[in-house]
Amino acid sequence: MPVAARVEIAPPDIAPYRAGNIGIDYVTTFDSGRAGPHVVVNALTHGNEICGAIALDHLFRSGLRPARGRLTLSFADVAAYLRFDPAAPNASRYVDEDFNRLWDAATLDGPRHSVELARARLLRPVFESADRLLDIHSMQYATAPLLLTGLTAKTVAFARRVGVPEIIVRDAGHAAGGRLRDYRALGDPAAPQLALLVECGQHWEERAPAVALDTTYRFLAAACVLEDEEARRRLAEPAPPQRLIAVTTAVTIESDDFRFAGDYQGLEVIAKTGTVIARDGSRDIRTPYDDCVLIMPSRRLARGQTALRLGRFGA
Repeated sequence: MPVAARVEIAPPDIAPYRAGNIGIDYVTTFDSGRAGPHVVVNALTHGNEICGAIALDHLFRSGLRPARGRLTLSFADVAAYLRFDPAAPNASRYVDEDFNRLWDAATLDGPRHSVELARARLLRPVFESADRLLDIHSMQYATAPLLLTGLTAKTVAFARRVGVPEIIVRDAGHAAGGRLRDYRALGDPAAPQLALLVECGQHWEERAPAVALDTTYRFLAAACVLEDEEARRRLAEPAPPQRLIAVTTAVTIESDDFRFAGDYQGLEVIAKTGTVIARDGSRDIRTPYDDCVLIMPSRRLARGQTALRLGRFGA
């Protein structure tokens, strides 16, 4: 069932950014003219996750330019975003299918057609050229923000350089399809390119845009594209110590009758091994170890989708 929540933030008008400057609508690249990485900050992977659009709107309005390398600001599923209605805010997650389940060559090169696939195919060369990518998201519940790294050591190390949010989640993704964060070189442990995905809190809570913007500035500082003085200013306030959750299991729904055993919001720690946390048809879903952390339980409960992830706190 969709989650009822107050919409405390307003979606910005992104029409001024439609033309872009690289021949793709809603994509703008600023080139410093100096050697350095190509850094991409992407918003609106889901059309109802508007905090990223607010953060990018702020960057445009501030006149931010890279001190070295290139900076690209990208709005992804614009078609879904333009349908956003505060009275039914869950309805604009996507138009035809989830933009963040399309990121593998077989899907992108395959015969299927959808609004999201067409957009992904347009944006594909932008993301393939990225040395550093930040993908800005938000969540169904107002739990603590999360920085999702994937399984590679390079992304965990970079997440610690960024320094926020406080909780890092090391996870493998979804059975339903590849995420942008893990696409090609971005998810290849042997490649220098990397990507992070930030979940900034509940979709429409007041604090989410501030989390998105703080994470973005810190990401740009860690990627070495800000002016040195600006980077020092942005990083002047110490970040709290980060904690890492290692995901061991992604629970994929196998039936048309999946039910949670409690009203889980996320980041609950279940003390005992074998505790029933959900039922999937006739199958009990139990915690596989003591002190099991429940990560991002979903209310979009459909066969083949991820219901939640299970992990444990580590160093």
